[in-house]
Amino acid sequence: MTKFLSEQYHNIVLMAKKICRSHSEYEDVAHFAIEEFMQHERAQEFVDNGIAMNFISGIIHRSFHSSTSKYHTVYRQRGRYFPTDEPLERADDEYDYEIDALVDKIQGLMADAQAHSIEMWFRAVLFEMWVETPNYSELGRRTGIPRTSISQAVEEFRAWIKNELDYDS
Repeated sequence: MTKFLSEQYHNIVLMAKKICRSHSEYEDVAHFAIEEFMQHERAQEFVDNGIAMNFISGIIHRSFHSSTSKYHTVYRQRGRYFPTDEPLERADDEYDYEIDALVDKIQGLMADAQAHSIEMWFRAVLFEMWVETPNYSELGRRTGIPRTSISQAVEEFRAWIKNELDYDS
């Protein structure tokens, strides 16, 4: 695994630069993703199966674009780098740990799906894009993929997630 990371380091940083759209944090996100990958229990398996770069790209994407990611929570500290127009949470609002646990579980399923097969990777990536922009027509314009294909992939992935969550319960 260390040989793979040392050989692919430059490509991982370039991939992070593209995913982060050349934002000043792209190197930090790349290093965070490498660290997360190294700690993953199936990292060597992903390297052996030739899907490690896909898995790392998922870590980078979620880390940079998700406000619930570990990277965001630990390093951005809620708006430190990206101030938002959203009002701050009131002190008397109760934090919902169940929703947070469910989001973490779904993100884990998405990471596993992306490493499973190219079909699952395709569905997981489209699902993640749909979560950020829940409009099939807009996603079709952005990606060049027919909106019916996007909607089918998203719905199949949603059904798969529901099935996995019911199975884990």
